[in-house]
Amino acid sequence: MERRSFIRAWNFVRNALALTLAFAIVVMLLPSKARSQLGLDPCCAIISAGLSTISDLLSGVVAKPLGGIQQLEQQSFNFEQQVVFPLTAINQARGLAVQFQGQFAQMRQTFQAPVSSATLATPQQLEQSLLSRDPAAVSQITTNYDSLYGAVMAATDAPQPVRDLVDMTDAEAQAAMKKAVEIDALADLELQAAEQINQQLQTAAPGSAAILEAQTSAWLVRANAYTQSAMAELVRVRSIELANQGAQMKFSTAHTSNLHSAGGQVLQQGAH
Repeated sequence: MERRSFIRAWNFVRNALALTLAFAIVVMLLPSKARSQLGLDPCCAIISAGLSTISDLLSGVVAKPLGGIQQLEQQSFNFEQQVVFPLTAINQARGLAVQFQGQFAQMRQTFQAPVSSATLATPQQLEQSLLSRDPAAVSQITTNYDSLYGAVMAATDAPQPVRDLVDMTDAEAQAAMKKAVEIDALADLELQAAEQINQQLQTAAPGSAAILEAQTSAWLVRANAYTQSAMAELVRVRSIELANQGAQMKFSTAHTSNLHSAGGQVLQQGAH
């Protein structure tokens, strides 16, 4: 309402000023004789009267709406400082972010504490690759795995079904080891992102909280995806274990059936 009154007043003042200036220009363009017939030179008097009228309008009609608008803006400013973005709460949040930064540093040290335990040379090589947290070390796992657990036996040393089972078991074991290294590397990236976001929170303006919240949500979605990938790998490992158990039962059944058939043939030959 106050803003509308101010707009109407300003339009009125603008029209009055334009009319006064136009009239003054017309009077100034009149010949000097014509102006002298009016008595004293009216140009200055007209301009003075117009400016006086405009001054009265500005101090009366325009000043009041402007004062109301300024009061509303001050109230809005106070509401933002005291309710929406209170300075005390902002300082407390920033102090909490500083405290979290120290906790993040402690978490990183704990998370990356050495846990290697192998004592012999060949196991140490594989363990070093598994705990490297470096995706570049993934290519070394196969070689180190074969050095420790051995490669698939030759075709002359075992039946083909047994060789297939061993090969599949080794493949899934190596895949799980490689996936573990990748997940460790992703966990390091997530910790770095969390620390960066927390550092931004220490100096962020209140209006940027939505942007930081969106960044945090995006990283949370990524973390959930990495967790799902790790769970999928665990499911695959468990599936291989169950498949191996089933294969062992099948091999035992087939072996029992072969023994039963061979025994029957021996008995038949003995009867003759």
